[in-house]
Order: sequence, then structure tokens, then C-alpha cells
Amino acid sequence: MSLLVLSNSLQSYIVQINRFPLLSKDEEFELAVRLNQYNDLDAAHKLITANLRFVVKVAMEYRNYGCRLADIVQEGNIGLMKAVKRFDYHKGIRLITYAVWWIRAQIQAFILKSWSLVSRNAKELKRKLFYRFTESRNKIIELDNSNKSFDSMYAKLNKDLSLDEYIGDDAITHIDMLRDNSPNQEEVLLALEEGRINKEQTEYAMAVLNEKERFVIENRIMSDIPLTLQEIGDKLGITRERVRQIEEFALKKLRKKLQQKSLPVVSHGI
Repeated sequence: MSLLVLSNSLQSYIVQINRFPLLSKDEEFELAVRLNQYNDLDAAHKLITANLRFVVKVAMEYRNYGCRLADIVQEGNIGLMKAVKRFDYHKGIRLITYAVWWIRAQIQAFILKSWSLVSRNAKELKRKLFYRFTESRNKIIELDNSNKSFDSMYAKLNKDLSLDEYIGDDAITHIDMLRDNSPNQEEVLLALEEGRINKEQTEYAMAVLNEKERFVIENRIMSDIPLTLQEIGDKLGITRERVRQIEEFALKKLRKKLQQKSLPVVSHGI
């Protein structure tokens, strides 16, 4: 199966990529060594396919940005492959912790390039344009100790994009859609799917949440097809910002609960 070709059905694609086995930390390290030292393409393939499911989860966050979801997932896969090529296993972090910034940056760049060009307020639009994208860039530089591999993508976005146009009837602009300060969830998902936090432990931790917090966590983090902040807000009759606040607070409660029982807790998210 080509990594860049999605099936017509997203559910079918998810079923396909979920067949690829997840990697333990030791397995991932061994494959990264093989790729780095011997240019082992089979190792690269295993590193990529083991993380395709996480690309879909990130891509789903951007499905209401006016681009086809299949295209967004494809761009995310490209970001994942760039990350695998540049991943430094010596740093002692999991691949997805590093790769998620490349995935997001690639998707953000694609969306931004897809929006219409405008000539007015160019200086202000550029400032707003690079707000979220620059965050991804800075995180990559922090983990990479280099900005050379990212600058070509960054430079291509030096255009006047229509970021202040309203989307639909909700008085929400493209800039509003780009601002998402939700906690990093990737290592939480990795821990859950590897079984380091099993069903019993998850239920133990989730018991600390109230009904609204549990709904947000189940539909934003634990679902194969997570809802957006706006979609959850619509269901609960609250704003996107309030959903974000509930999510952040709930994650802090879960982390505290897991720590109390001395369960394995990841460094980001929970």
C-alpha cells in the first residue's frame, strides 16, 4: 500500500493502517539506528507505518479548514516522512514527540497555501499567518538544533493570505481556527495504544472526571475520529474556548490521578 494514497473511505483507511504494529521504545530505537547508520529503508518503512494512525488523529483536528480531509492526511504523511528522515534517536525521546511538529507544520503550510491571496493589510496578515506556523517551526528547531531543514517550507509561505475572512456564520476567522492551544496528546495516545495504561487503569483515572469532562476527553482524545473543539461545543452548548479549557483542566486531573497511583505517566498531555 502506498503511504500517500488514501482509500475512498476514511474508515477503510483507518482499518488498513491500524493493522501495522505499534513499536515499543526499544524497537523504535533499534529501527532508528538501522536507518541512521545503514540507510535501512525497511526500517524507515516500519517507523512510518507504525505512526500513520497518529497522522490521522492530527489531521482530524483540521478537517473543517476548507480542505479535503484526504489531502490533509496526505500532507500529514509527508510531514511524518520528513520527521523520520531527520529524527535524532540520541535525544532519548519518542519519534511521535518529534514528528507531531513536522506533521502539524506540513498540514498548516498546506492549508495556508490553499487560502486566497489578498493585497490589503499585508504586514498584519503576515504577522497573523506565521503565528501558529512559527510555533511549530520553533519547536522543530528546539528539537533539531537546526533550522535549515525547515526554512524552505517557511519561506514559501511569505505571501498575503486572506486570514481575516469569516468562516460561515459564526464570526470565526481563519486565524481563529489556527489558534489551538490544546495540550500535546500524542504520547498519551501512544501510552494508551501500547497498553502501558490499560483499560482498568484508564477507567480508574477517568473516574475523577465529571460528566462533561469525560465527554470531552472521550471525544477529543480517545476516539479514533476525534471531534473538533467547535463540534463538541455545539453538542454541549458552550464555546470552543470553554471546551479547550475543560480539556486542559481534565488532562491535568487525569495526570494527577495517575501519579497518585504511581501508574506510568507520559511527559506531555496526561
